[in-house]
Amino acid sequence: MARFWGCRSHSLMTLNLKVRDHLTPQDIAQSRLYQQQITATRFKTPGQVVAWLGALQAQDYLGAKWSIGLRLPDAAETDIEQAIADKTIIRTWPMRGTLHFVAAEDVRWLLKLLTPRVIAQTAGRYRQLELDEATFARSKELFAQALQGGQQLTRDEMLQRLEEASISTAGQRGYHILLRSAQDGLICFGVPQGKQQTFTLLDEWIPATKSLGRGEALAELAQRYFTSHGPATIADFAWWSGLTLTDARAGLEQVKSRLNQETVGGQTYWMSSDLPALAEDSPTVFLLPGFDEYLLGYTDRSAVLEPIHAPKIVPGNNGIFMPTIVIDGRVVGTWKRTLKKNTATITLSPFSSFSEVQSQAIAAAAERYGRFVRLSPVVVS
Repeated sequence: MARFWGCRSHSLMTLNLKVRDHLTPQDIAQSRLYQQQITATRFKTPGQVVAWLGALQAQDYLGAKWSIGLRLPDAAETDIEQAIADKTIIRTWPMRGTLHFVAAEDVRWLLKLLTPRVIAQTAGRYRQLELDEATFARSKELFAQALQGGQQLTRDEMLQRLEEASISTAGQRGYHILLRSAQDGLICFGVPQGKQQTFTLLDEWIPATKSLGRGEALAELAQRYFTSHGPATIADFAWWSGLTLTDARAGLEQVKSRLNQETVGGQTYWMSSDLPALAEDSPTVFLLPGFDEYLLGYTDRSAVLEPIHAPKIVPGNNGIFMPTIVIDGRVVGTWKRTLKKNTATITLSPFSSFSEVQSQAIAAAAERYGRFVRLSPVVVS
């Protein structure tokens, strides 16, 4: 299994880096952009990007493809879809009960490490839905029979198998049965059929991969997170991974000698041994999808987002993260896409007016998104 300990040894390009005497919010923002492969790409394939990040949130399928694509400047949407078909990246529920993309070689140890706590936390919801272990076991038997031999079935087809066996899928029962079967390592997402997602058997989809002991898995995840997402705090890591603070600290303890740390305002940040130099005078602009790791990968987002603007990113606090406009590391507005036959209309909602130079940079970022989806971009303020 690939290891990502040691940032420099896996770099595909060299930038001028410097370690600063004092970590500022701007430093945090710029370093996160760099370490997350947004301003500087070290990798060439979707699988490498996803493995570097550890996991990439993916409940918004179109947005998640763009999260990978914006970290690979020459990539198109079809390249991400091909990586799914080639089984190098897997979409499943490894952490926090939320869909993520993970690298194929990481899927089993991540499920083993992270899903037991999520399952335990969901026990109350299981009782409300009258779902017990016998029902889950019977459901998995049905899924295994229906999917054996490399079959891929849509969500509706999976739920139909349950109903035919007199297992009700009413309310959220069907969703939780699918979720639990994935968390237990039986199923994962396959190749979409048009707009329909499919499920398949994980053990048939992905050959056996190396297993990690619990301590080794904690260390591996901690190293991946702080190297790819740093500067970040232990609270950030615990929230992102869904681990307890005790387990998060245990993972960090094993790898902290490979990381740098700095305490600012009473908070200790952990990060790679290198920090990127500050951006040049020309603005760096990115159109990030909703749920992108740059914003969602932390419990404290104040270094990149003014708290006063947070409600605009998650309107109504409903858990839906809007796509964001990021200039020089700061979230300065939101945007939405409208995809038609030949065009991608990008509607901007800035927090304040943009300068002419910034507007030109935004237009260039829109062109990049247009190339990714193979449509002509139209920017609307």
